[in-house]
Amino acid sequence: MIAIIDYGMGNLRSVQKGFEKVGCEAIVTSDPKVLLDAERVVLPGVGAFRDCIRNLEEGGFVEPILKVIKEGKPFLGICLGLQLLFTESEEFGIHKGLDVIPGKVLRFPEGMEQAGEELKVPHMGWNQLDIKRPSPLFNGVDNGSNVYFVHSYYVKPNDESVVAATTNYGIDFCAAIWRDNVVAAQFHPEKSQDKGLAMLKNFAAMK
Repeated sequence: MIAIIDYGMGNLRSVQKGFEKVGCEAIVTSDPKVLLDAERVVLPGVGAFRDCIRNLEEGGFVEPILKVIKEGKPFLGICLGLQLLFTESEEFGIHKGLDVIPGKVLRFPEGMEQAGEELKVPHMGWNQLDIKRPSPLFNGVDNGSNVYFVHSYYVKPNDESVVAATTNYGIDFCAAIWRDNVVAAQFHPEKSQDKGLAMLKNFAAMK
C-alpha cells in the first residue's frame, strides 16, 4: 500500500490517479500513523515552503516521515515534496526543512536568458531530463525525456552525488535526487504523461 500524505498542500488526487492508472493502490491520508503501516510513502507539495513545513509539523507528520525514511521504506517527494527534504529554503525568508538531504532551496536568479530571450519565473512547462545516475525512478526512461515543471525555486544539494538528473532553465539545476530508499523529483510525474506514469510504476516496484 502506498500512502500519499495529505497535509493540506498538494495535488493529491492527481497523484493518486496516476498510481491508479498504472495499477497501484494508493491512499490519501491525513493520519500520521498510517505512514508507519504503509509499504511506501509519497510527499507531494504545492505552495509556499514555510506553509508546507508548518502544516507538516502541526499535522504530526515530521516524526513519522523521518522514521519511515530511516527504516528504509521507499519514499517519493514530488515538487515541493523534494524541497521539503532539504535543510533550509530561502523562500519568504529562511525556513528550516526536514534536513534529510543536506542543502538549500534557492530562487532562480533574476534576468536568466535562453537563446537571447528572458526566461520567466516560475519555470512552467515541459523540459528535458539529463539523467546523471540510474535512479530506480528512471528504469526504462530514456535520457532526454520531457517532463512537466511548475516552480520558482530549485534545490542545491551539498553533496552532488545525490543528484539523479538535471534540467537546464537558464541554469543547470537538480531535477531529481536519489539516496538509498529516497527518490524525489522537482517535476510532476503525475502530469508528465507516459514517462511520468512509468516513474510512478517504478516507485511502486522499489524494494
